[in-house]
Amino acid sequence: MADDYYETLGVGRKASDEEIQSAYRQLARKYHPDLNPDDAKAKQKFQELQNAFEVLNDPKKREMYDRYGSAYESVGAGGPGPGGAHPWANAGGGGAGVDINLDDLFGGGGGGGFADLFKNLGGRGKRATRPTPPKGGTNINYELTVPFTTTVLGGEAQIAVQRANGRTETIQVKVPQGIEDGKKIRLRGQGNPSPDGGPDGDLLIKVKAAPHPHFRRQGKRLDVRVPITLAEAIGGAKIDVPTPHGTITLTVPPGTSSGAKLRMKGQGVKPAKGEAGDLFAELQVLLPKDLSDEDREQLQSIAAKYADNPRTDLKW
Repeated sequence: MADDYYETLGVGRKASDEEIQSAYRQLARKYHPDLNPDDAKAKQKFQELQNAFEVLNDPKKREMYDRYGSAYESVGAGGPGPGGAHPWANAGGGGAGVDINLDDLFGGGGGGGFADLFKNLGGRGKRATRPTPPKGGTNINYELTVPFTTTVLGGEAQIAVQRANGRTETIQVKVPQGIEDGKKIRLRGQGNPSPDGGPDGDLLIKVKAAPHPHFRRQGKRLDVRVPITLAEAIGGAKIDVPTPHGTITLTVPPGTSSGAKLRMKGQGVKPAKGEAGDLFAELQVLLPKDLSDEDREQLQSIAAKYADNPRTDLKW
């Protein structure tokens, strides 16, 4: 048994009944064994709270406790009764046990709510009914569209979330590097609050990537179409290609046709964990604009010398 019941409940010796009841309710909610099933210290603390409340909530017991302190149980009219019975064991304020229901403790259930809790105190030998755990708050679903580059490199974004009470809140969101289109970010405890003291809900943010004018993504792989000139395709060349991680110089082999793909290993999506993907550059040969008739005829003459049909293998 605790030596100082007032200290156990965290109230002063002149605390009113309402202050004692309020302190007990707050602490009992925190240390109730059903909410701390694996915490032996919480169970012990809850028992101490019950002992303290059983005494301080009963005017007769509180008066005796104020007089004699923790030795009050051995003091009374004629001492302990027959068989060691407590001199006020049958007093209306309490007895051998305290029947606590979390529905009352957390303000749920019918009737008078918390007030009904004190009507049930003192039931001798009663077994506490198994409480219903407090309900968690509901989740909030949000769809966030970010630039293509943000899903690849990561970044931050701001969102405005409207909660159940109608209040709008601005939240800063960190977008992980390499997150895939359609994946969700979970912000725990950022959803709607619980109606009865349980955990708050989560904020679930579905990330959508805006399209990129040049790059496409498949998992960790990136693809980009790179235009080259006719001269670069015929004679070969070294060209600069932008990537998410810097500019890379590629070698175009002589005689390259449109559709040829050059692989840049490790230059695709680099997630926070795991190996990086590759970047594939698909080359597109562009003919010069505004060819003169003379140049066009010359090119046609050259092409006629190599009249292989490029569609021989094209079949349905």
